[in-house]
Amino acid sequence: MKGWIIPKGGADFVCAMENVLDVYERPYNPKEPVLNLDESPKQLIGEKRTSYTDKQGILHQDYEYERKGVQDIYMLAEPKAGKREVLLKDNHNAKSYAEVILHIAEKMYPNVDKITIIEDNLAAHKLSSLYEIVSPERARNIIKKIEIVRTPKHGSWLNIAELELSILTRQGLDKRIDTKEKLKEQVEQWYQIRNKKKTKINWTFKTKDARIKLKRLYPSFEP
Repeated sequence: MKGWIIPKGGADFVCAMENVLDVYERPYNPKEPVLNLDESPKQLIGEKRTSYTDKQGILHQDYEYERKGVQDIYMLAEPKAGKREVLLKDNHNAKSYAEVILHIAEKMYPNVDKITIIEDNLAAHKLSSLYEIVSPERARNIIKKIEIVRTPKHGSWLNIAELELSILTRQGLDKRIDTKEKLKEQVEQWYQIRNKKKTKINWTFKTKDARIKLKRLYPSFEP
């Protein structure tokens, strides 16, 4: 997980947390998918000297490397369906976010009634940015079928897409990848294998559990 920070808690935190947990308790409905969205930068790294594997199978890799730019990895995961996709963008600005939302609405789920997206509170996460890349009619039609549910500040652990990003990093990516094309090839191979297995994530931590185990985060009140 990304830099765990102990949250201070309070009404804003627990309200946002319980919003997310309530969504996770919904029964699976293919006409109303629940999708988790998260992004993470990936430094592209090239080698100054060509690595090689010796006769004993040991990889010899020089410690020197060359930076080749950064790609942002957008993880789109529907845990109850065992489905995910990974998109690559040159940055994580508002326009890139809008392009991802467009992909979700028109490529992944063109024929559903509603799409619930769980994501964090990045400033770039603005549905209004859709108006900058498509017509007003098209933007409005997309927005009308999307429900955004945001994790609380310092509550990114609530986002299943963060777990999927961690699995991708460990299982699917070489430590040194020098081009966007190679990165795209590796992420596609990873999620296609994972989708073929219909690998699901069963979230078992519920609101009733949070009120016991995370009681310290809840504000005190006088009944």
